[in-house]
Amino acid sequence: MKTIQLGKTNLTVPVVAVGCMGFTRLDKTDAERFVKTALDFGANFFDHADIYGGGRSEEIFAAAAAGVPREKLILQTKCGIRPGVAFDFSKRHILASVDGSLKRLKTGYIDVLLLHRPDALVEPEEVAEAFDALQKAGKVRHFGVSNQNPFQIQLLQRFVKQPIAANQLQLSIAHAQMITAGMRVNMADGAAIDRDGSVLDFCRLHDITVQPWSPFQYGFFEGVFLDNPKFPALNAKLNEIAAAYKVTATTVVMAWLLRHPAKMQPVTGTTKTERLKDCVRAADIVLSREEWYEIYLAAGNTLP
Repeated sequence: MKTIQLGKTNLTVPVVAVGCMGFTRLDKTDAERFVKTALDFGANFFDHADIYGGGRSEEIFAAAAAGVPREKLILQTKCGIRPGVAFDFSKRHILASVDGSLKRLKTGYIDVLLLHRPDALVEPEEVAEAFDALQKAGKVRHFGVSNQNPFQIQLLQRFVKQPIAANQLQLSIAHAQMITAGMRVNMADGAAIDRDGSVLDFCRLHDITVQPWSPFQYGFFEGVFLDNPKFPALNAKLNEIAAAYKVTATTVVMAWLLRHPAKMQPVTGTTKTERLKDCVRAADIVLSREEWYEIYLAAGNTLP
C-alpha cells in the first residue's frame, strides 16, 4: 500500500482509509475477517465517529481488532454531532466524546480526532483548550476537521496551536463541485459558483490532507453511481478503463481520486471484503490525464 504524510504531522498513513460507519451490519466473524483483510492489504487506517451506529461501530471494531497490536492500527474518530439536537464543539462535549470513543475502542489514545460538521456556535478558544487537554493527557495525537471551509479552518487555527491535519469532505466523480468550480473561474453558469471557498486549493496550500467521503455516491446520500442506470455513460467509461487495467470499476473510481495531485486519502464505506480489496488496489493504478478527464466528462461534467 502506498503511503502519504497526513498533513503537517509526522504520521505516515496509507492512501486509502477504511471507513467503519457500516460495522453495525457485521457479525463478529465477518467483522474480524474484514479487519484482517484490510490489514493484509496494508490498509491499517480506520475511520470512525462517535455517532456511527450510536457508538456501536466503534465497539464492534474494537472486538474485531482485539488481537491486533495497537501500534499496527491508526485510529481516527470524529466528534461534535449530537444527532437531531445540535452540533457541539464545546470543550465539555469534545472531552466527553473522546472519553467515550476511547472506552468503546478499548484504546488509550486516538491517532487523529476530527471535528464533525461545523458548529455555528463554535468558540475556538474552547476548542483550543480541549485539544491542549487531550494532547497533554496523551489521549489524542493529531487533530483535524470535517466539512469545513477555509475561513472556518482559519478561525480555528488562530487559537488552536496544533496543525489541522485533515479535512474530510464529500467528493466523488458524480459529486465533484469542489473540482468543477476551480475550472470555471469568472464564468456565469451555475457550475462556476464557489460553494466552499476554494477549499481544495486552500487545503493544498496549507498542507491539509483532504479525505473524500462517499466516493461512490452522487448527491447527498442519494445512492451510488456504479451500475446505476442514471449514469450509463459513466459506467461504460469506467468499465472500459477497468478492462484495460484488468481491475474492477470500483478500483478505477478510487484511482480517479488518487490521481489528483492533492494527495488525497479517500475513505471507503464498504463492509464487503472483496469490494475493500478492489478499493485498496487503486493504490497501484495511476490513470493518465486523458483517462482522468474522460471519466470526469462521462459523469456529465463539462469543460468551459
